[in-house]
Amino acid sequence: MKLIYPIALTKIKGIGPRTARNIMAHSDNLADFFSYSKKELMQIPGVKEPIADAIRNKTYLAACEKELAFIDKHRIKALWIEDRDYPERLKQCDDAPLMLYYKGNTSLNPAKVISIVGTRNATHYGQQLCEDLIRGLNNNQDILIVSGLAYGIDALAHRNALTNNIATIAVLGHGLDRIYPASHRELASKMLEQGGLLTEFTSETIPERVNFPMRNRIIAGMADVTIVVEAAIKGGALITAEIANSYHRDVCAFPGSIYDRSSEGTNYLIKTNRAHMIRHLQDLEYLMNWEISKKNETSQQLEFPFKLNKDQESLFNLIHEKGQLALAEMIDQLKWPQSKLALVLLELEMQSLIHALPGKIYKSIGLPRTATK
Repeated sequence: MKLIYPIALTKIKGIGPRTARNIMAHSDNLADFFSYSKKELMQIPGVKEPIADAIRNKTYLAACEKELAFIDKHRIKALWIEDRDYPERLKQCDDAPLMLYYKGNTSLNPAKVISIVGTRNATHYGQQLCEDLIRGLNNNQDILIVSGLAYGIDALAHRNALTNNIATIAVLGHGLDRIYPASHRELASKMLEQGGLLTEFTSETIPERVNFPMRNRIIAGMADVTIVVEAAIKGGALITAEIANSYHRDVCAFPGSIYDRSSEGTNYLIKTNRAHMIRHLQDLEYLMNWEISKKNETSQQLEFPFKLNKDQESLFNLIHEKGQLALAEMIDQLKWPQSKLALVLLELEMQSLIHALPGKIYKSIGLPRTATK
């Protein structure tokens, strides 16, 4: 597929990720979509008359050609949502961007991805938490730290990752033709050697305020877990945490003094069960089930005299084949509604056939004696 077609979708005002998915569902070939009649276009859910007119007028093509030239000149990797290198975790989110523009040298699909966010006005306490956490991670292989290149905790996360030889990605709220804030140009340049820069925005997109909540959903969606180090009661870090929760991803927060405004947000997340409280790396590893398994550990196979229906059998076999499986992988493989998946998981847990581990991971602990076909 020619790159101009997916870029064109992002250039047409009114077409967001959900409408684009409707378009993809109605078009075997995206190139064909741009040749549809106005009547055919308006039969697609979400495509109203102004959008259909814009598609037919093709006034966006000049901007697409210009973007293609920019991508080629600066050796930027343009990732369509169906591409193999597109972040798999992000792809599972309903509002994932259709296109991402990436400049860097690390995989966007490592074994572990951690997003670290927080206040722009980090205290010494927050700085120390960030430094200690990331220093402890440098013994982990195939790990990626994601943040937003902002002042405060974001920049600290990137800098500490570089210091500890951990790959780090900055998700930007603007195009790759600029760096915001400008004072972080040197940091961004170093990240290109040990991570990279990622955005859904095309060149010449300025860092407008409305762009940053959109950026935050990528930070949350790319990660297995989002960690809020320090945060006030309002701000981007709490928005990112809320988005991560809406994606059914884990959220962690460090507790702080009840008298410190920089900890009001993290304490609130913990108090309202929007985040797991962590104190150090060991808490994170336990929560995410990232602890190193003991050598020669064997699990006893049990038998249970329960019959399984077709859905229960399908899900149990999927988990049992792997030994343990993350919720996100089940969603990706089974394509079930999350409400159905949650119910079947509960039924298997009640029959003591699976066990929920920290980090939304489920482990097979037994075998049913008989199963229905």
